[in-house]
Amino acid sequence: MACPFLLVTFVIMESGTIKIFATANAPRLRYIAGIILEDILGLEWELITDRRKLGKHTVINYSGMNISGAFKITPDPLLFETGISAREISVTEWHGLPVFFQATNGSDLPFDIFAASFFLLSRYEEYLYFQPDEHGRFRASDSLAFRNGFLDRPVIDLWTKEFAKALLKKFQTIAFRRNEFSALVTIDADEPFAYPGKSRFGSLGGFFRDIAQKTGLSGRKPGRTLTSEKDPFDVFDYIDETIERFGADPIFFFPVGDPSEYDKNPPYRNEDYQELILRISGKYPTGIHPSYHSAENASVMITETGRLKSLLGTEITRNRFHYLRIAFPRSFSSLGDAGITEDYSMGYPDEPGFRAGIARPYFFYNVIKDEATTLRIIPFQVMDCTLSGNKGLDPESAKLLIRKIIKEVMDAGGTFVSIWHNTSLLDTPDCIRWREVFEYTLTRTS
Repeated sequence: MACPFLLVTFVIMESGTIKIFATANAPRLRYIAGIILEDILGLEWELITDRRKLGKHTVINYSGMNISGAFKITPDPLLFETGISAREISVTEWHGLPVFFQATNGSDLPFDIFAASFFLLSRYEEYLYFQPDEHGRFRASDSLAFRNGFLDRPVIDLWTKEFAKALLKKFQTIAFRRNEFSALVTIDADEPFAYPGKSRFGSLGGFFRDIAQKTGLSGRKPGRTLTSEKDPFDVFDYIDETIERFGADPIFFFPVGDPSEYDKNPPYRNEDYQELILRISGKYPTGIHPSYHSAENASVMITETGRLKSLLGTEITRNRFHYLRIAFPRSFSSLGDAGITEDYSMGYPDEPGFRAGIARPYFFYNVIKDEATTLRIIPFQVMDCTLSGNKGLDPESAKLLIRKIIKEVMDAGGTFVSIWHNTSLLDTPDCIRWREVFEYTLTRTS
């Protein structure tokens, strides 16, 4: 099975190295130029601060100077600054796209694509003061993208397409990479069993607690786990069969933290749970879904990653934070110590769309340290409980929204990533229609 987020590329002709002229060799500029020019457009480039070294190459002039024959982008100060400072940002429109950090006259682009892309991709605004939700998270409604109506568009990819067209008008021999659409379906097993331990006493205890707390699962009967009847939350056979039927690329995320108010997984030593994890990981890529407090506690992250590593006998490199709790940059900085190289948490719990403004994997940039890292971020766009819970959509409305976002990702040549939970795909009257949404999503991306 192919790597789900590997971009298939075709380079038509060699176009030579593009020289970017700037007055300083700033790490922020190097980072975002690498993503736009190299990762998306497939161009070779070099940052130059000495005009005498420009030669006869294709030149992007990222300065206030005048350079004859160069493609001019008037720079915003953001990429040459250090640290964090609040900004008043005005959003206007260009070619049907929202833009900000507008440029002065004489620029070949009406805005600073490098600074605007860095602002979104680095999640700069999430380093600033904000009023968190009840789980300490940055709300989608507080983001620049949501407040200006473009959260549902991968604007960095779309800006880059228009940038490429403008470059081609000035330098007709340039050749760009063609990026192919791909899709990834991810499964979070937050609560893999309705009955966390299948022992007689554990089952009876859970049954009586359900009645006392009126959890809505009063249908849990002791006889279910005292017989061979399958646990109602264990729908992994259905998920497996559906993935196989549509030829989807999946990743499963399993929690192995200690049970708590926010962590409903079985104890990691539970034999039935270990058997499930081993069965799934033997067939599909697997990552860790660390416990609620792991986002602010590196030692918890390291402990839980060690547990999963011990069970599977292999390195654990993929992560998705529980409740999508991310604190910048602390949460991502701790992942390296745990051996994590890929994170799949970049998206909002309360709104679908493009939290970082992009529809493809990229490397995390630590704004506090002002350095690029080797942690690869794979953003997602859609999560089941966002659609059914936060947005209150019925299944048919959810399908329409998913279809629109998939089209945006296809137009960008990016990677569509969705999140599903086994508890959304139960074999119950309420969930059967969400199974239809799940299958519809796989149909649209196969």
